Amino acid sequence: MARWVNGRGNLLPFLGMVLVMLAQSGSMVVIKVAMSDGINKYVMVVYSLALSTILLLPFALFLHRSERPPLTFSALCCFFLLAIFGSSGQIMAYVGIDLSSATLASAMLNLIPAFTFILALIFRMEEVHWRHSSSQAKVLGTLISIGGAFVVILYKGPPIFKTHWSNSSNKLQFSQQINWILGGIFCVGDSIVCSLWYIYQASVAHKFPAVTVIVFFQLLFSTIQCAVFALIAVPDPTEWELKFDIGLIGILYQAIAATLIRYILCTWCVLKAGPLFCSMFKPVSIIFTVFMAAIFLGDDLSLGSLIGAVIIVIGFYAVLWGKSIEENKIVKGVENLESSCHNVPLLQNRT
Repeated sequence: MARWVNGRGNLLPFLGMVLVMLAQSGSMVVIKVAMSDGINKYVMVVYSLALSTILLLPFALFLHRSERPPLTFSALCCFFLLAIFGSSGQIMAYVGIDLSSATLASAMLNLIPAFTFILALIFRMEEVHWRHSSSQAKVLGTLISIGGAFVVILYKGPPIFKTHWSNSSNKLQFSQQINWILGGIFCVGDSIVCSLWYIYQASVAHKFPAVTVIVFFQLLFSTIQCAVFALIAVPDPTEWELKFDIGLIGILYQAIAATLIRYILCTWCVLKAGPLFCSMFKPVSIIFTVFMAAIFLGDDLSLGSLIGAVIIVIGFYAVLWGKSIEENKIVKGVENLESSCHNVPLLQNRT
């Protein structure tokens, strides 16, 4: 694995995706806290996207101007479609977190590797050779990670760590089964849309390799799309008023860390390492979220969460091992090809 991470130039994408998952896990907790404080989820989406767009504008205008390909109508259409995936996924994620919990929303993201793997097979971006141990590891690792996520949801177990400051207001307010189910459905929808985003993002990034421009137009179009939806869903002007409270802190965090930095890092990592590599980091986010929820939301850390996290890590590294085997085979194949080319004489004697 070390050879795969270092030798193939994937160390920076590896570290980048870890930071992406940290930002996303923090986002789950911040969203839950902000919405519990009273801010409307749709308003929060619009304000955070708008602020991210404004902050990114100078970078999109002046960064790598000479190296950027021409901005065509076709490229703008691609960015608009990416924005549809991004904005619809964000709205579904916010609704899912509002109805359920940060931990459940993070756990449902572990469905993304399975959806991405299936889509990558359909679009011939990945191959499965059932007799090869690398393909078996990728498939089994994905299933194990998903299984670990459901362990976290379905088996709580006795608490192994309690937060003494937690109170009833921080406990689950959505004990109704229907809210839990609906929240899970919306989070699954977010996972499906995110998988589509990963696949399409890889295609767009190779055609238009200017990360800041791609992210800027995604955020711009997402802001417009979400604003139209939010103005219809939230017609009350008082809901749009900003106050100096946890809601404003949530918007700032969402705009800077969870949207701007995460989008740029994720887009760059998809360009450098591919969609499946990036999607496989989703299981790591639930580990971060469980501990953040215990610290900042007062949620007890239970035995089920710990067991599920361990299972997720096992599946996660099984997939990485499978990918490393494939990378090593590619390296050996290229080295053998280059060696055979060097050994062929320029002039061959013919009899």
